[in-house]
Amino acid sequence: MPPAAVISSTVPANGDVNPYGVAFVPQGFPAHGTISANDLLVANFNNANNLQGTGTTIVKIVPNGNPSVFFAGPSGLGLTTALGVLRAGFVLVGNVPTTDGTFATIQPGSLLVLNRTGGIVAQWTSSNAGLDGPWDLTIFDLGDRAKVFVSNVLNGTVVRLDVAIDANGIHLQRSTRIASGYPFRGDPAALVVGPTGLAYDPQRDVLYVASTADNAIFAVYGAGATRHDGGKGALIYADNRHLHGPLALALGPNGHLFTANGDAVNAEATQPSEIVEFTPQGRFVAQLPMDAAPGGAFGLAFSQAQGGMVKFAAVDDNVPNITVWSLSTEHTRP
Repeated sequence: MPPAAVISSTVPANGDVNPYGVAFVPQGFPAHGTISANDLLVANFNNANNLQGTGTTIVKIVPNGNPSVFFAGPSGLGLTTALGVLRAGFVLVGNVPTTDGTFATIQPGSLLVLNRTGGIVAQWTSSNAGLDGPWDLTIFDLGDRAKVFVSNVLNGTVVRLDVAIDANGIHLQRSTRIASGYPFRGDPAALVVGPTGLAYDPQRDVLYVASTADNAIFAVYGAGATRHDGGKGALIYADNRHLHGPLALALGPNGHLFTANGDAVNAEATQPSEIVEFTPQGRFVAQLPMDAAPGGAFGLAFSQAQGGMVKFAAVDDNVPNITVWSLSTEHTRP
């Protein structure tokens, strides 16, 4: 019997489309906000006119219904796949704006820090955080401190942001470029192509990077502690049969990696919008189609495990909607 799945809309009342970022609110998240532990959040990249780099909303998914708005920012933000939640009560979201939906007007953007009611409490930019097109992120959350890894789609780098959290709020302590050399370019359909998905294994201190233009996955060793730029890292997975422009990346509870094919690179008409599962040693495991047309797969995320179960969420930004599977931790694959 296939695992249970629920498909829900990601479109808020203002009509934003093209869902990118996906994040579950972790256990231990403070009460008395507009989001709670185990809620599912999605960030929108396009506005109601489908102009890329102009979406302004983060929505809380309502199963089988219309989402509610957690955050509605100023016009023209372009909220990216760089969406994550700290259990201390903060939401991080990247933005890569355009003024007309084209690469010609793309801007460096920033990483916004939101409180648990959706208010902006900090903004990290190129000047204070070394960001240039924050396209995706992953978080190693230690409660009163965290390591936030961010991929920069406009200069082909990855930075680690070391942050501290106390009674006075959240504080950016240091920004360190830990990887570079990933190719990046404008794209007429995808807007921009460059390093995207990040997944961190704290037990091995390895950061995995989905380099979309390379059509490959790299491993940056010592990512949580290094003070140096290690280049692209070690190539761990290059599979032209199953990789078609990997975007978002997640580490599953079974130790496997999951990536979403965006089809802007090495497109294959018979395998559109695939999610691919593979091992950190580079062995293909399985694939799952999200849409019959290309370009539908993008953001994905796993929840924390509870009672032997875990949720896996993935957007289809062609529709747009999100599918959430409830899985046994012993059988992670949807």
